[in-house]
Amino acid sequence: MTRESENKRKLVSVMVPCFNEEENVVPISQAIVSQMEALPQYDYELLFIDNCSTDHTRPLLREICAANPKIKAIFNVKNFGQFNSPYYGLCQTSGDCTISICADFQDPVEMIPVFLKYWEEGYQIVCGVKTQSMENPMMYRLRGLYYKLIRKFSQVDQIEQFTGFGLYDHTFIDVLRRLDDPTPFIRGIVAELGGKRKEVPYTQPQRRAGKTHNNWYTLYDAAMLSITSYTKAGMRLAVFGGALLSVIFIIIGLIYLVMKLVYWDRFDAGQAPLLIVTCLMCSMILAFLGFLGEYIAAINHRLMRRPLVVEEERLNFDDPQTMVKE
Repeated sequence: MTRESENKRKLVSVMVPCFNEEENVVPISQAIVSQMEALPQYDYELLFIDNCSTDHTRPLLREICAANPKIKAIFNVKNFGQFNSPYYGLCQTSGDCTISICADFQDPVEMIPVFLKYWEEGYQIVCGVKTQSMENPMMYRLRGLYYKLIRKFSQVDQIEQFTGFGLYDHTFIDVLRRLDDPTPFIRGIVAELGGKRKEVPYTQPQRRAGKTHNNWYTLYDAAMLSITSYTKAGMRLAVFGGALLSVIFIIIGLIYLVMKLVYWDRFDAGQAPLLIVTCLMCSMILAFLGFLGEYIAAINHRLMRRPLVVEEERLNFDDPQTMVKE
């Protein structure tokens, strides 16, 4: 690993995960290189990790790497998801610190000097925290509600409006390498295992070009991963909800029985109450089973011990196998 010495500048790694970002990879590389070259006290490396793009992203990355030996690239053999690939990319960096930044310009590159300033002050982790966003206002509010709920129910003090954009000291990157988690959730890991932390507010701009790759499924996947990794809310909801419904249905049954006995000659509700209660109980049971199934699926994924990603190719690495995480 490269570390600070008397005769060498500190090395700053910038890691950019990408997937179908043909309109953004060249501008983001230019913007990051411009920021780093304006800081002559640091050396830098820029690592792109491509999650099996199907557009022109990879040919462009080849051109970028050919033009600048400080720019590296890792190509995955397939898309390994929105969490595994960035986490793996962080583990492949070699700097004294690593900055994670998205390719779509929603993470402002102008924050790089700010992050480095706080890092020099002794913070091991510097998190970019959104205070405003140019995205859909309703989506921003829903995200805020989600973060508050996770923070309330989690055993770990979660960071609100933190997407992974930030700076990580090499000591924390070493922790990530040793963690050996096949389903890593970097936002929760930072809150749980990170050292001295500084949260820096910023306004998230709109995506520069292209379409977002987030959809209902990916957002649901992120929500379930954080819930199953850092809360017992789903299981507790099933336990308490089931107990409460049992009490309610017992009371309804007793009322129905008393009405039947007392007003046996005039009370005839037919099968409606039984049908309503049965349908409600079945629907609640299915919902709770689905919630518990999310926990079981998370456990199963961890037990299978599959690799985070499988690489297809590396560009501009001195030793292609040195940094591979098993």
